Amino acid sequence: MARTPDWDSRIGRRVTLSDLHTLFAVVEHGSMAKAGAHLGKSQSAVSQAVAAMEHAIGVRLLDRTSRGVELTTYGNVLLRRGRAAFDELRSGVNEIECLADPVVGEVRIACGELVSGGVLPAIIDRLLLQYPKVKLQVFETASRGMDCPELQERKVDVRLALLSGLLEGEPAKEFDTEVLYHDQICLAVGSESPWARRRKVDLAELVNAPWVAPSPETPGGAAIMEAFHARGLPPPQISVMATSLGLRNFLSMGGRFIVALPRSIVELYADRFALKRLPIEFPTQISYAIITLKNRSLSPAVERFIECAREVAKPLAKAKS
Repeated sequence: MARTPDWDSRIGRRVTLSDLHTLFAVVEHGSMAKAGAHLGKSQSAVSQAVAAMEHAIGVRLLDRTSRGVELTTYGNVLLRRGRAAFDELRSGVNEIECLADPVVGEVRIACGELVSGGVLPAIIDRLLLQYPKVKLQVFETASRGMDCPELQERKVDVRLALLSGLLEGEPAKEFDTEVLYHDQICLAVGSESPWARRRKVDLAELVNAPWVAPSPETPGGAAIMEAFHARGLPPPQISVMATSLGLRNFLSMGGRFIVALPRSIVELYADRFALKRLPIEFPTQISYAIITLKNRSLSPAVERFIECAREVAKPLAKAKS
């Protein structure tokens, strides 16, 4: 009969949180020397810590090469499980802090530029008005759709995602996805624009006007091109092609340009950016969703953030309907 490993002595006493933290640093920086510099340890100390873990577990965690280090299959498992353990400890500390003081906490958010420059500021405003001691970290990500590596690696607590269509692809099994509201592309101008005084505007009138719009490869840009094509019109004169929501907002203020924006942005920031929505809209193209890791305990601060996101989304969903 095979002997049952004594995990309490092999793991609980020999693999410490400090050792796991060292392993994370080695993987992040790609070498023992760089990890040591980051941690304030010698390369020898880092190497000994990794070797001690390998001895305790009984497998090789890293392959050493002339180019640095790479995780083995065993190392990948320990890294994934170790991150989960650290995340649970971190969540436990946050929960204890919230029990001691219900209005504190931390929320780590991943989102793209269109969200961080759009609906996110409204959510943050609402949250911090109610809970001014909560701290937020916002990480801009290039991930699109249902791809959420930041959540899988537990680097963030929640992801605010912009999805094309009602829902982009099937939600991954490890994620919980909640669509906050559906949005559509609309056209806006600055309040000083001659177009701002028009009650009726036909798409054909805007062919030769200067535009600021996203690339045709984006959902918003594609919607605009399809609308002109459906009317048998030539494409509009796009003076500035820009994905940046901030740039589009600021260029709209001068009154020179027709600017393509999500309708929710105009609803939220019409006064701030002196925007006037034109009576032309395009079919629904985009949805805003909040994504969390399935079966992961959320701290009270994260739950409050999600609740504030829902509250901000309610009037935007009604405006669409």
